[in-house]
Amino acid sequence: MKRKVWLRRAGALVLAVITLWTVSRTVGSATLSEAARALEGSSPAQTLLRWALGDVVSEPAVSFATALALYQAPALRYTPAADDEPLPADVPPDEPEDAYPPTEQPPQIEPDTAQSAEPLSPEDAAQGLRFPDNGVRAETVAPSADGYTVANGVLIRNRSDKTLDVADLSSGDFAARYGDGAPLVLIYHTHGSEAYTLPPGESYHSTGNYRSDEADVSVVGVGDEIADVLSSYGISVLHDRTRYDDPSYNAAYMRSGDALEQYLEKYPSLVYLLDIHRDAVQDGDGNQFKLVAKEDPRAAQLSLVMGVNHNGWEENLKLAAAVQRTIQASYPTLMRPISLLNANYNQNFSRGAMLLEVGAAGNSPDEAKYAARLFAHGFAKTILPTKES
Repeated sequence: MKRKVWLRRAGALVLAVITLWTVSRTVGSATLSEAARALEGSSPAQTLLRWALGDVVSEPAVSFATALALYQAPALRYTPAADDEPLPADVPPDEPEDAYPPTEQPPQIEPDTAQSAEPLSPEDAAQGLRFPDNGVRAETVAPSADGYTVANGVLIRNRSDKTLDVADLSSGDFAARYGDGAPLVLIYHTHGSEAYTLPPGESYHSTGNYRSDEADVSVVGVGDEIADVLSSYGISVLHDRTRYDDPSYNAAYMRSGDALEQYLEKYPSLVYLLDIHRDAVQDGDGNQFKLVAKEDPRAAQLSLVMGVNHNGWEENLKLAAAVQRTIQASYPTLMRPISLLNANYNQNFSRGAMLLEVGAAGNSPDEAKYAARLFAHGFAKTILPTKES
């Protein structure tokens, strides 16, 4: 009898610890997708280890296995986004550590001769795009400053446990500098199968809920657009088109992180690491929304997601704020507020790392590509002045 009581008490203690950890990691998350991303920042064991060490250790992002175990936790019961399908089983433990190298040598986009970011007209940015109506309801995220940290016009939704230095973020300074080596930028896709919505009558090969292995309708095609624009400004780019969520979302950040280590070892000139995703927004009935800029509804809204679970996160955030400020000067609502979360997202590899969400599952591929071109122009305009003479 006493043994049963002891076991019940031990089980209750374990559940309490897991619940407290889950709440601490997901506080402020508005959707299950955001909560799951926050959970990737560490596991309960890693968190306990950091507490024991005085919170001086920051580990890379870990598997979604913990998120799977806590899938039914009350802290995660938000309206789910379209890409929040049940998570698959974890990667088998007997797989070798080098099981996920890049599947192919990514193409290096040779830079053009231009070395300054001239104004990009909407007509030029939209060249070759059709913008067919896909029938999805359009919304614009344009919040007021209430509840946000405001750094010289840039809104930051701070869902992390860090305190922000507004003056430092407002200065426009950042550590990532445009160097003389090449390549300078790596574009990659931790969730490369994330896809968009085609108009009625058109379809693509689906690998899941709003997922595809066809580049033209997914974030991989969006990455192609960013690479092309950056190269037109004389910036040397590598584009890794590997889908690191294949065969599953589970451990995708571990796989892309392994690839980043290899790239940085082979190309030490890399400074800017851009992980391109898309968001997912739906109502309680499962109806998709597309997110568009108010001043140009052809453009999908963009969002920079930054993690704090690593040393140097402040510099990554300062770069993100500088890029956002540049873009807002021409397109005030193209950028949604920056999201700052207790996570990693492999941003520990560089002081020039960012996670960019281009539109939502309800946007069309052309809306996403158009927005990606506008982002790439603003990004180039931000980093080119730092080029060493």
